This record gives sequence, C-alpha cells and structure tokens, in this order.
Amino acid sequence: MNTSPFKGQKLGTSGLRKKVTEFQQPHYLENFTQSIFNSLDKFQGKTLVIGGDGRYYNKTAIQTILKIAAANGFGRALVGQNGLLSTPAASAVIRKHKAFGGIILSASHNPGGPDGDFGIKYNISNGGPAPEKVTDAIYEHSQKITEYHRTDAPDIDLSQLGKTQVGEMTVEIIDPVADYAELMEQLFDFEKIKALFQSGFTMRFDAMHAITGPYAKVILEDKLAAPAGSVMNGVPLEDFGGGHPDPNLTYASDLVDAMSDMNAPKFGAASDGDGDRNMILGQRFFVTPSDSLAILAANAHLVPGYKGGLAGIARSMPTSAAADRVAEALGINCFETPTGWKFFGNLLDADKVTLCGEESFGTGSNHVREKDGLWAVLFWLNILAVRQESVAKIVAEHWAKYGRNFYSRHDYEGVDAQQAQALMEKLSNKFSQLKGQIFGADIVDYCDDFSYTDPIDKSISKNQGLRIGFDDDSRIVFRLSGTGTEGATLRVYFELFEADVAKQNIDAQIVLADLINLAEELAEIKKYTGREKPSVIT
Repeated sequence: MNTSPFKGQKLGTSGLRKKVTEFQQPHYLENFTQSIFNSLDKFQGKTLVIGGDGRYYNKTAIQTILKIAAANGFGRALVGQNGLLSTPAASAVIRKHKAFGGIILSASHNPGGPDGDFGIKYNISNGGPAPEKVTDAIYEHSQKITEYHRTDAPDIDLSQLGKTQVGEMTVEIIDPVADYAELMEQLFDFEKIKALFQSGFTMRFDAMHAITGPYAKVILEDKLAAPAGSVMNGVPLEDFGGGHPDPNLTYASDLVDAMSDMNAPKFGAASDGDGDRNMILGQRFFVTPSDSLAILAANAHLVPGYKGGLAGIARSMPTSAAADRVAEALGINCFETPTGWKFFGNLLDADKVTLCGEESFGTGSNHVREKDGLWAVLFWLNILAVRQESVAKIVAEHWAKYGRNFYSRHDYEGVDAQQAQALMEKLSNKFSQLKGQIFGADIVDYCDDFSYTDPIDKSISKNQGLRIGFDDDSRIVFRLSGTGTEGATLRVYFELFEADVAKQNIDAQIVLADLINLAEELAEIKKYTGREKPSVIT
C-alpha cells in the first residue's frame, strides 16, 4: 500500500512517544510498525510478544500491529489478555518463551487519555530495549518508507484466553500476570513475606490506576496475604483516572499523605504507568531511589535469588554514588552509565552486573532486561521480613555504616525547548573558566559533558549530561530529558556526601541549599526556564 513518508523522530530507549492524536493519523502507526519490521532480519515464523500499559488507544493499536505482523511473516504472537502487559512482564515473557522480540505500547509515566500520550517501542530477544543500532535503523526506515504490509483480517477478541488466527499467524492470548508471578516466586521468599503480613504487618501499594494493579492484587493480596485493600487505585484505566502515573512525592500525593499519618501503614510503595518504576516509603519516611539501590545491594544476601552474591552493580551517571560505596565494601565493580536502561543490557548479558538502577525511580536486576517496579517492592518486603526492622531504621543503619549521600533532583517540566538548549550551551561554554574556582569552601575539581564507552561493545555515547564536581565529592548535574512529548524537561541533580552520623538526619534540601543556589547562579535557571521553582522536587 502506497503511503506518504513517515515523519518520525530520533529514537531512544523509550521508542517513539507522541500524542494519541498523532498516532491516530492515517497510516501513522502502520508506517512506524512496518519500519520496525523493515529493520529486522530472519524473523519469519518466529514469535512476537505484544502488550501495553492499558492506556487509551492500546487495544486499537494492538489490532493493527497484529495484522501487520502477520503480513510480514511472524508465525506466532503472544498477547497479554485485554492487551495488558507491564514492561517488566513483557521482558519476562520474551525471555521465558524465547521470542524473537516484542512490541511494548506505553508512554511510561506520562499522562494518558484521548488527549494524552502514547508510545511504542521494540524490545529484542534478550527482553531489553533495542540498542541504538536497531533504533537508528528503525528511524532511517521510517524516513523513507513508501508502503506497509497488512493482512485483511477481522479484529480478534483480546479478552478471551486461548489461541486464534490472524491470517497465517497464530495468536495466543495469555494471562499477563502468570509468567511474571512465577518468576517472582523463584526470586523471593514468599513464605517469609506471607508470614510478615500474617504477623500484622501493613502496607499500602498505589498502582495509580495503571498496569501494576492486576499484578499487585495477585501477588501481594492473593499470594502473599497482604490485607484486602493494601492495593489502592488497582484497576487500570485508559486515562489513569485523570492522574499522572509517575510515582514521586508530587504525583503520588495520596499515598504520601496516607504514609504521613500517625497511624500510617508500616510500608508504602507505588509504581508507574507501565510498571517499571517504583517509589519506596516508610512511615513518614521517603527512600530516595539512589539509596534504595544501595540498600538492596547491601542486603541482597538476605534474598534467595541473590544469596550467592552480586557480580557487580551499575547505576546511571546522575544516580548518587551510594551504590558505589556498597560495591567497594563488597569488593565488586560499580559501573557508571548514561541514563537509559539499554546501557545496562550489555553489562547484564555479559554477567558483569546483577543489580542496576537509576535515580528516576527505576531499579532492576538480571532477572529481566527492564527496570521493574513491583520486583523492587518485593525485594524490600523480603528484606523487611528477614530483618524485622522499620524502613527508617534500615536506612539509618545503612547511612551509619556507609555514610549518607544527600541527594535531590529538581525537574523543570515542559519548558521551552530552545531556551532549555540555550541554558545548556551557555553553561557548557563556562566550563573552561570554572575548574579550580572556589565557591564557598569548595573548589571545582572537574566540569565536563559526560561521555561513556561501553566496556562490552566499545560503543561511545557522548553529551550525556553536564557535570560540575567539587573537591569534597559534592556535585551538580544538568540534563535535558527526552521522556516527555511537550517542550523539554530540565533536570538538575545535587549530591553531597556526609560521613558524620550526627549530621545525617537533616532535611536534604537544607543540606544541599548552597549547591542549589550555586546552580541558579551558574546556569540562570529562572531566566531560561521562566520558572520560579521546579515542577517536581525529589
């Protein structure tokens, strides 16, 4: 079928994200899907996994993708019932069933609904996001495509488990939770966690009307006997109930309020739109994602799936160095990568690391090739069940042993893209004059634009974030994020290490105030963003 050329965008680990209305344009989704298949080789007769986070347009898109996959020669498709598959569950299904790859429909933590966001990305046979050589090929094909192939077949019933046909391709509608739940039971001590709940332990998990609701209900309430009602906002809705399914202190405010009450549950957690992010809370206590990664690593020996030890740890560059200190104590490597889960894939496949994480509320391990929100929650529950201590006490003891990396991220969302780029360029131009300068009691030790050479395939990724480091190991990082569909998001990260236990129990924003003020002085954030304060502080 002849079509007009697809006007795409450069793709990252998140694939293509646009407004639903753009995906609804004639031939738009068809052209992009065909571009994915045009970039692949030797998939005829192989298995393709398809599913998404249940947002608006998810079911419609799956019907289209199935017909194009059939016309291109796939022999089998595994589809989550009602079109549902969390991103980590899709990775697990790809790996368990040895699929050729998978198509995941999600815009992650972005809002949904008819006027919201939609996304599509391709995952390869290891279950992880397509590497840059694949996404670059998809992009190139999307710029020159002139036709797509589509089987003339009726829509199928996505609600009924079992097999059916779309053209010559067999489609199997699968339970979206079963394979994932089975994997979790292999990793964690379900009996010990169940005993924890039976002892009177309480928790609150906020699924944010997104994909993890069904997973949390089955695993937490059914299998682990968490009290009925432990899962809140557990029914996936096409518009996420009008909310913003991003598990942070701003957008998960209902959970934060519930955990701030004097009679709060002992443990709180949330996950995002597609199930790959997590937020961890204790009673009136927030655990930063950076600290969470470090604490999971330090306590991994308490969890059956990791009791044999860790091969290594990997973290994204903006993530705090808390995990580095654990790795040093364990005598294992800690790798610093650019932001983006695909950068962990080579390290995981090469058995260089076991745990990995990003400060953007993403944590995971070698069990799949995506970050995994509910997995992180179960990891914490396993630790709590073994140690029989509160979240706050576990964190405080960790700080006392390893020191505390005071840490915060300030997000300026939806700012003018040109102004954001101008800020970054002007700041970068200042770098030649900054090294050696004194600010307060600190001397600028380094300032650079982070570059990464992959230790496995030797590929080089440049321009991954502007860093200013000081002689006391404190630092400021500036990055532009590409996860939104409107404008740009400027993220500014602040970190300061404190070894003195007497100084560790202080609010991070107070401790980091001098760095926050310096960031404004150097980058003129208010001038370029037009904002008096960040959209989100975590």
